[in-house]
Amino acid sequence: MTNRVPDRAGRHELAIRRMGIDTYNEPIVYLRRDSAVCRAEGFEAQARIRLSTQRKSIIATLNVVSAELLDQNEAGLSEAAWRLLSPVDGEHAHAAHPEPVHSLSAVRGKIHGEMLGAGAIGEIVRDVAAGRYSPVETAAFLTACAGERMSHAETVALTRAMLSEGRRLSWPFAPIVDKHCIGGLPGNRTTPMVVAIVAAAGLVIPKTSSRAITSPAGTADTMEVLTPVELDLAAMRRVVEKEGGCLVWGGGIGISPVDDILIRIERLLDFDSDGQLAASVLSKKAAAGSTHVVIDMPVGPTAKVRSAAQAARLSRLMTEVGAEVGLSVEVLQTDGTAPVGRGIGPALEARDLLQVLQCDSGAPPDLRARSIALAAAVLEMGGRARRGAGSDLAAQLLDSGRAWTKFQAICAAQGGLRTPPRAAFQRVFEASAGGRLAAIDNRRLARIAKLSGAPKAPAAGVELHVALGSAIERGQPLLTLHAESRGALDYAAEFAEEGGMALTIEA
Repeated sequence: MTNRVPDRAGRHELAIRRMGIDTYNEPIVYLRRDSAVCRAEGFEAQARIRLSTQRKSIIATLNVVSAELLDQNEAGLSEAAWRLLSPVDGEHAHAAHPEPVHSLSAVRGKIHGEMLGAGAIGEIVRDVAAGRYSPVETAAFLTACAGERMSHAETVALTRAMLSEGRRLSWPFAPIVDKHCIGGLPGNRTTPMVVAIVAAAGLVIPKTSSRAITSPAGTADTMEVLTPVELDLAAMRRVVEKEGGCLVWGGGIGISPVDDILIRIERLLDFDSDGQLAASVLSKKAAAGSTHVVIDMPVGPTAKVRSAAQAARLSRLMTEVGAEVGLSVEVLQTDGTAPVGRGIGPALEARDLLQVLQCDSGAPPDLRARSIALAAAVLEMGGRARRGAGSDLAAQLLDSGRAWTKFQAICAAQGGLRTPPRAAFQRVFEASAGGRLAAIDNRRLARIAKLSGAPKAPAAGVELHVALGSAIERGQPLLTLHAESRGALDYAAEFAEEGGMALTIEA
């Protein structure tokens, strides 16, 4: 999208109509097939159209309607297009072909194996940010860079280009610490505990988080069931200045906005790559004003990072690219063989983290231990504890209740602490035979949780009742499916029953 309104000479004037159709973040314009603009300009379905008013201009994808839903002189707008164009009552728009997107030639070259220079990457990112790329064209760029197709130089260039688009925050404090998880491990909702512990220790940690890409929940999804996370920049600053930390959705404050566009397409494609992952994480951290970042990298056969070799390669990429953009990065390679905590899904994970913060005797011990280990690394990196002493300080802050007090204060500053919702429909799966839980398929378990409705349905997901390596008795509850509708529950249950519940029990 661009706010520059081009010369409208020769454009076709159309009345604007709000269609009330949710196309997520993709701007769509609807025109009659027999409208004058379609006939004159040769517009067909899926064409890219520039719509301009006196004040604004956007590029949208055309959907053609044959039924009489619109008059011949009307342009219907999806909700996303309506938000971007923001027309006033009675305002008209002019339709025309957009300017050619020259950076697509570089994308085509990358598809055929050519290297992308820093200039080409910068042009691609600027065009994506301006809304000149359709979802298909953005998907082509992501696919061309997938796997191991991005060099170190290309990753650095992509990180810098993404960092240059949008706001870059600065803080009157030092150091500014942060923590990020690579993902791929169900549950593992350690960030809220880390933020609470670190802020309680006096360090500043303005945590911006993403929503789920390929998982049943991201930190922003989980925190949203507890407190508002869509804060603007001014509100975020007030929270951080008052409490020393925050837990907000990064898309609401305009930092590295291209990353949010790429994540939306990656979610549909259900993949990302090392280079894109590094650029995504590091551009967001640098844009948020961080100086020191601890990265949790779960490694396991069904995690996102599956081998020691891949972990070593990605760790090196993160630390080296981080240094190029002014970040001190430390990567912790952690156990990725099994989920962390019991809940998989926003509300279920929220209940787990509250138990840990409240020092509940029934809190998941693995979630508590991992949170302490990650908080320890941040405390040591930020200078609050000497090397090797971070764990003791983190545990002390948690056990004394200071971390829980700080978490409540952060939530209050963001708009208040809420109680996680509970799903209306549940189904328990029991063991058909006894034995030992020998393996857990993280990817399949996450798939089951997503089919139940997570993360869009906040209360949906999977609740695990057994831990890896534990003894299992016949008839023992293994997991409970949670869903907000009967149909979603049945759908997820059918998938679980047909292919197994992602749990391998050996006699």
